[in-house]
Amino acid sequence: MPNIKSAKKRVLVNATKQARNRSNNSALKTAIKKANAAIENNADDKAAVVAYAVKKIDQASAKGLIHKNNAARKKSALVTRLNAAN
Repeated sequence: MPNIKSAKKRVLVNATKQARNRSNNSALKTAIKKANAAIENNADDKAAVVAYAVKKIDQASAKGLIHKNNAARKKSALVTRLNAAN
């Protein structure tokens, strides 16, 4: 455990940020899984689900959770699968 006051604060701030990042990453992964499932099951609202997943990917990229090239690759893969299913 740190002894310096600023180091103690960093521990608390880092724990808060870690929790927020974990939550956002989980939401991103869930959105991508739902989009893939909608494409696989040929759901009626698959375009809307994919659009939501793309939005979540953009948000994660803007927040620095994933790299912009990683975001572009994920979006491209989703849209390619959606177009192949149509």
